[in-house]
Amino acid sequence: MVNAFAALVSGIIFGIGLLLSGMSDPQKMLAFLDLAGEWDPSLALVMLSAIGTSRLCFVLAARRGETITGAPIQLPRQTEVDRRLVGGSVVFGVGWGLAGLCPGPAIVGLGLGYGPALVLVPALLGGLWVGGLWLGRGRVTPR
Repeated sequence: MVNAFAALVSGIIFGIGLLLSGMSDPQKMLAFLDLAGEWDPSLALVMLSAIGTSRLCFVLAARRGETITGAPIQLPRQTEVDRRLVGGSVVFGVGWGLAGLCPGPAIVGLGLGYGPALVLVPALLGGLWVGGLWLGRGRVTPR
């Protein structure tokens, strides 16, 4: 129960952050991706601060070894760039460019009733399921 509550609170904080930063606005996202047009660099600052914050949290998590709820922390072990990583990044980027949303903002958009998110989230879940089947796991869960 504590883990579910921690996940809920974390998700709410993350969603509020997406709303405040503008990352849940598809037009702002598409303006950020439009390097040849009227490029909006403001989301670059959001992304850079998110990368810095994530890096700090990963370092602290590796030292700590467990979450605040006592569960063991499972950090990624793979460090090299391979075909699967590059392929997944390409698919992610194409989907982001087409929809103007990445997964986190799409879920926020789903909660706001934004039409494209109503299509994107089920497609995202279907893609995760197909990817799990393709990789032979038949499931979409962490290793």
